[in-house]
Amino acid sequence: MSQPSHPLPPHRIFLTFLALGLTSFGGPVAHIGYFREAFVVRRRWLDERAYADLVALCQMLPGPTSSQVGVGIGLTKAGYAGALAAWLGFTAPSAALMVGLGYGVVAYADSIPPGLLAGLKAVVVAVVAQAVWGMARTLCPDVPRVTIAAIAAAAALGIGGPAGQAGVIAGGAVAGFLFLRGSAAAPAGARGAARPGVVPALALALFFAALVLLPVAAASWPAQWLALADSFYRSGALTFGGGHVVLPLLEAEVLPPGWVTRDAFLAGYGAAQALPGPLFTFAAYLGTVMEVPPSGWRGAAICLGAIFLPSFLLVAGTLPWWTALGRLEATRRAMPGIEAAVVGLLLAALYDPVWTAGVRSAGDFVLALAAFVALAAWKAPPWLVVLLGAAAGWGVASFAG
Repeated sequence: MSQPSHPLPPHRIFLTFLALGLTSFGGPVAHIGYFREAFVVRRRWLDERAYADLVALCQMLPGPTSSQVGVGIGLTKAGYAGALAAWLGFTAPSAALMVGLGYGVVAYADSIPPGLLAGLKAVVVAVVAQAVWGMARTLCPDVPRVTIAAIAAAAALGIGGPAGQAGVIAGGAVAGFLFLRGSAAAPAGARGAARPGVVPALALALFFAALVLLPVAAASWPAQWLALADSFYRSGALTFGGGHVVLPLLEAEVLPPGWVTRDAFLAGYGAAQALPGPLFTFAAYLGTVMEVPPSGWRGAAICLGAIFLPSFLLVAGTLPWWTALGRLEATRRAMPGIEAAVVGLLLAALYDPVWTAGVRSAGDFVLALAAFVALAAWKAPPWLVVLLGAAAGWGVASFAG
């Protein structure tokens, strides 16, 4: 299946991602599953291969993988306006909740029912399992590609970390080039993206310029807003491995200078685990609760914009080149191996951290199995499965208690 050739209006992209931002629980791996269901299976904005190509690119970039995938989808469907609409829609619900938390809900962060969280984690297992199964059927149709996916999963679990992810994708490319003689189609997902040229080059130049010049500016002019922009931009630009990896970086930036108290930091981090959308919106909470001005909504806007700006610039700057690279014969031969390696990476993530965190009892397994059947067999919408899973987990915990 191929994506429609005509561009979509940005407001449609915004509303679609807004619905996902309200219901996508579980972190970046789960978000990739939600996105696949929404854009590959239901709306057919991308085909399976184009989606895997985009995920492979975003796995290799620093920053929040799921947000970058969303920006890439928006870019391919409606250009830069679509990229901005996708980011706003997916980020706004979680950011608004985190700002609200910063304004006064910290005292209630510990009152979230534990059974509700257990139900959400079990649903996440089902969402990721469905994504792995669906992508594997399309991208691993033969023994060589199943083998590449299995080796990739084992390597990702054994090596771990961002270096392991990049190495797995590089190994998949080499295996595809050497052993998979069939030529893959050029990346269909980027047909609507800008071609390599001035704007993508400027985006990459701005990414590196800000990384170098913001620390110089913050040291030269003692303005707190500039110090915030520097700290949060650097955290977003140097984070490999997803949202949870950024937390120790942010802790090192905001606690030693006394910008945020440790209790406030931990309270916000605990509440962030229960919210949909990208974990990077924790930056909005930190900006809100700053002990020194700017704080409140102004601090939230500075911190949120600074931490996400690197990801936006990287996707805008690299996606067109990734598409052009995909048209080369050598890349077309390597691409099936990369796609199989992406399936392996998701399979590894399904085990750790998704399964290990979400299935800790027979009841968790039953709930995850029921959610998988609802998604895969009954074709229930993910948002409904999320709500029912959370309610079921809460009910089971209340009954057991």
